[in-house]
Amino acid sequence: MCGIFAYLNYNVNRERRYILEVLFHGLRRLEYRGYDSAGISIDSSVSVQPSCSSLNSLPPLVFRQEGNIESLVKSVYEDVALADINLEESFPVHAGIAHTRWATHGEPAPRNSHPQSSGAGNEFLVVHNGVITNYEVLKETLVRHGFTFESETDTEVIPKLAKFVFDKANEEGDQTVTFSQVVVEVMRHLEGAYALIFKSRHYPNELIACKRGSPLLLGIKELTDDERVGSSFHDVKFMTNNGQPRELFLSSDANAIVEHTKKALMIEDGEVVHLKDGGVTILRFDSDKGKQSGSLSRPASVQRALSVLEMEVEQINKGKYEHYMQKEIHEQPESLTTTMRGRLIRGGSCKAKTVLLGGLKDHLKNIRRSRRIVFIGCGTSYNAALAARPILEELSGIPVTMEIASDLIDRQGPIYREDTAVFVSQSGETADTLQALEYALENGALCVGITNTVGSAIARNTHCGVHINAGCEIGVASTKAYTSQIVVMVMLALAIGDDSVSRQARREAIIDGLFDLPYKIKEVLKLDQEMKDLAKLLIAEQSLLVFGRGYNYATALEGALKVKEVALMHSEGILAGEMKHGPLALVDENLPIVVIATHDACFSKQQSVIQQLHARKGRLIVMCSKGEAASVCPGGSYRAIEVPKVDDCLQPVVNIVPLQLLAYHLTVLRGHNVDQPRNLAKSVTTI
Repeated sequence: MCGIFAYLNYNVNRERRYILEVLFHGLRRLEYRGYDSAGISIDSSVSVQPSCSSLNSLPPLVFRQEGNIESLVKSVYEDVALADINLEESFPVHAGIAHTRWATHGEPAPRNSHPQSSGAGNEFLVVHNGVITNYEVLKETLVRHGFTFESETDTEVIPKLAKFVFDKANEEGDQTVTFSQVVVEVMRHLEGAYALIFKSRHYPNELIACKRGSPLLLGIKELTDDERVGSSFHDVKFMTNNGQPRELFLSSDANAIVEHTKKALMIEDGEVVHLKDGGVTILRFDSDKGKQSGSLSRPASVQRALSVLEMEVEQINKGKYEHYMQKEIHEQPESLTTTMRGRLIRGGSCKAKTVLLGGLKDHLKNIRRSRRIVFIGCGTSYNAALAARPILEELSGIPVTMEIASDLIDRQGPIYREDTAVFVSQSGETADTLQALEYALENGALCVGITNTVGSAIARNTHCGVHINAGCEIGVASTKAYTSQIVVMVMLALAIGDDSVSRQARREAIIDGLFDLPYKIKEVLKLDQEMKDLAKLLIAEQSLLVFGRGYNYATALEGALKVKEVALMHSEGILAGEMKHGPLALVDENLPIVVIATHDACFSKQQSVIQQLHARKGRLIVMCSKGEAASVCPGGSYRAIEVPKVDDCLQPVVNIVPLQLLAYHLTVLRGHNVDQPRNLAKSVTTI
């Protein structure tokens, strides 16, 4: 959802124009997360030395704008020109912050955009990703102490609370109060999920970042480093102040950091990261410390190791494609190959074909002893798990249940110690899924994570798991991550069922199908022009139904979701077995209906569905296996989409691709934003 970014240069001269462009570009890299307004803050002039009164300097400049980032860029340069601000002014040290906002509290408007301020003079500024659940209580308290509020946001209480804490500490004669002490005291009063970056006029050239629930990374670039691939560095020394010129970055996502540096740190929940004098201090927030004494506590420092981001700048560029969604659809042969690399073992004359999932091997025995397996996810991730459920039940013999994460929490559904709970999330930071994970851990279940993001909250907090390795996905509508999730869960089923001799032939046939799958996806991508032609016929339609059953009920749900998400057309995925229990009333000669009828155990039932819809003059589009169009659509009475036939449990991976292409072309033809659909966000980090 919201994206936060910060840039601090130390001991290296950077012009104001350069600083602005780094901040703007950082926000552009976070656009895919979803937003409706944006803002930045930079210094008015070269900051005074810390020994001087910080309020002798001019207050920081704050720019906020509704709309896209280019609207913000335009308004900033217009305001700078009107105020006659020197863009060539050079700063040896400077801390700037930036934000893209996805509205939760208050409409999209400059007053509700971030950075939010403590008031006149911008003594404290904050950018925030998340939701503060107790903001109304804090707001009432601050109003009683004379604060006035200008926005409708939950965020505004944070900088105002920081000013209140700072002023109170100084009134009591504590002249040595540090920036980190102020922030820790603010954190003590906050409830909810958040990632925060603080900037203060009282602490020039310093930034503080902290988090609880929402993602946040720190990137460090030593400017004397030749940045050679594979060059070594000492983690602890790298974060201390050695006087060397360096640049430091804070971001919600690695996408905004990787082009500057690959040396990064995933900030953990409860950590307070203080950037000062080119050094990094990491403090551990203790909610109880300081409560009794009433004084500002001094948190204990901790040491953390930097890691190397395993991604390339090329992964976050569009390359030859017009949109990220288009690129990611066409990348699926490669992303699936990467997902399976090193995990499929071909076997030999004396050795069976098998699957090796290193993240699970120590836990497979416990999973096999589970009373049940519970898949938990949201949206596309839920659909991917639904597609894999039948094969997991077949190969493991263990009952498999499905839970939408938010509904599980709302119901407080039963989770037992004998359960294995599998959490599926592309980002690994989905707020509802994280809540469900916390709930499952409290109930003693074995928790497995399936995510595309190394170091994400789900990857860190589950007992074990599998990274899908689909590569960076920028488009809000998930495509390649969906197919990789299905493949990983099929491999999970193969690994769990590996102890069954009676199912060995079935397992080996699936493994053969997995090896061949990328080639089948290349084949189905040749339908691109055909799907574009179909989209032209559907461009003016208001609704679309998609019928599927068995393995392809999930395909129907996911295909309809894609059309709904990006083409902004009402679409509904329906279990074909439920057709006569209501949906049949919608059928007429005008409503377009997609029926997924590839050859599997449900094929004859889907043929019956097609006949019933045809008898009612339904406007049918039938997806069938290659070579079966004539039998499925006798006399060419309706449009057929032929796809390659693969093993039944892998057919959903093939079948979704034409629907992804259809959704993409419909969106382009209807003139909507493909990569940033209206009102949606890539990483849903608020409840």
